[in-house]
Amino acid sequence: MFDQLPELLQNLPRYLGGHILLSATALGVGLLVSVPLGVLASRRARLTEWTLGVAGVIQTVPSLALLALMVIVLQGLIGFWPAFIALTLYSLLPILANTVVGLKGVDPALIEAARGLGMSERQMLFRVQLPLALPVLIGGIRTATVLVVGTATLVTPVGGESLGNYIFSGLESMNPAATAFGCVVAALLAVVMDQLVRLLEVAARRRSRPLAWVGGVGLLLVFGGGLAAPLARHFERGPSAVVASGPFTEQHILNDLLARRLREAGFRPDQRVGMSEGIQIEALRHNQIDCMVNYSGNIWTLVMKRKDFLDRGATIDAISRYLAEKDGIVCLGSLGFEDAYGFALPARQADRLTVHSLADLARLAGERAKQGKKLKIGGDSQFFERPEWRRVKAAYGLKEEDVETKAMEPTFTYGAVESDQVDVIVAYTSDGRIAYYHLEVLSDPEGALPPYDAVLLLSPEAATRPELVKALRPLVGQVSQAAMRQANLRVDKDGWMPRRAAEELYGKLGHID
Repeated sequence: MFDQLPELLQNLPRYLGGHILLSATALGVGLLVSVPLGVLASRRARLTEWTLGVAGVIQTVPSLALLALMVIVLQGLIGFWPAFIALTLYSLLPILANTVVGLKGVDPALIEAARGLGMSERQMLFRVQLPLALPVLIGGIRTATVLVVGTATLVTPVGGESLGNYIFSGLESMNPAATAFGCVVAALLAVVMDQLVRLLEVAARRRSRPLAWVGGVGLLLVFGGGLAAPLARHFERGPSAVVASGPFTEQHILNDLLARRLREAGFRPDQRVGMSEGIQIEALRHNQIDCMVNYSGNIWTLVMKRKDFLDRGATIDAISRYLAEKDGIVCLGSLGFEDAYGFALPARQADRLTVHSLADLARLAGERAKQGKKLKIGGDSQFFERPEWRRVKAAYGLKEEDVETKAMEPTFTYGAVESDQVDVIVAYTSDGRIAYYHLEVLSDPEGALPPYDAVLLLSPEAATRPELVKALRPLVGQVSQAAMRQANLRVDKDGWMPRRAAEELYGKLGHID
């Protein structure tokens, strides 16, 4: 971990700043909404039931689902806003519930005494009820703080920036150092903010101004220090370009490769890593990101919904026309390598079982079925829901009842097939671990699997920026299959950070000026 510490620390101001910005603004708005609503609800029984019920329902929605829903509702908007809205919604219930409980817990005799002194309803609220309910209310803020700070680590798939970027990238590239670093810093942030809010809670109970000052100044220092980096970025020179990438090693490397090229051309790259693929496409359509690398087979099957397959060149031509005509997205071309799906197993097993093609694999599955066993296939969870898997089964007569599919993170599939937990895995053909683990990729004589060339895409707005197009176009055709495999292996097995692997890959490219 310690050899990666300098690079991990290099991203800390940005990720910590993004995390604090999201958490602070969500809590602030949540407070502004929940307290007035709690005051109203505490005076009307039906409103109490309704507001707490709605807030409770929101709380039950899974975090990632709510984040994705926000992107859809906001029509492809990514990054801060969908994350902010989702986190604000999550903050409502604890603050709202404690506001209601605190206000209802005020001794009725004190309220009657205040009314007897001639106080108005407003005066009673601000001079009697809220001061007495304040410790309970701050307790709700404390709960909301821990909840929001923790949930903010999940905003990465929607293009948000937080300490979760460390965690997601570490999990996706089997980098325990990055994962541990992100977890530790996120936990420390949660503990620090929790304890500072606790000081305010204790101060309210004891009526202690010194404690309130310590807690308040402490929170201001945390917020101010964390927000320094996000604010400083607005004053950086150079035109901005948003670069997006998906949630696996190769995409992280390509994100850094594009950023490296853009930085060299005078741009200020804004990198959004680990985004969900569907959200990337939506964001590209709505000009929320400027450029990304996707794969021809993905666009062909998932976006265009095509069931027939063409050769590699014809596929790229077809998707280029489709994207341009439908959404104004421009495909600059293939980077030069293909990252297709491929069924793989240890070469020694392939020789022993005489399985070298998908037809042989279907035969083996049938033989196992006669013995009362199932062929175990491990792969990315999304693959077994995709058209490619249905096409493979149809093309080779592979029966559903003869196989047992095991959905897992792609990173874990290699260890699973090496230790015989599964018989075969669905691998990516540009993955360097295929050679490292001495796997054989089965041939596909029926052409059931489509080509998956890595293609460079620009949003409609980005395509109208000549300098941006000029900066990125030279990358087309420059990344070989061997070079990409080596870069992936550097991260997945040698423990390199993606940026370092991207720098090495960039150095191997031909003349691109």
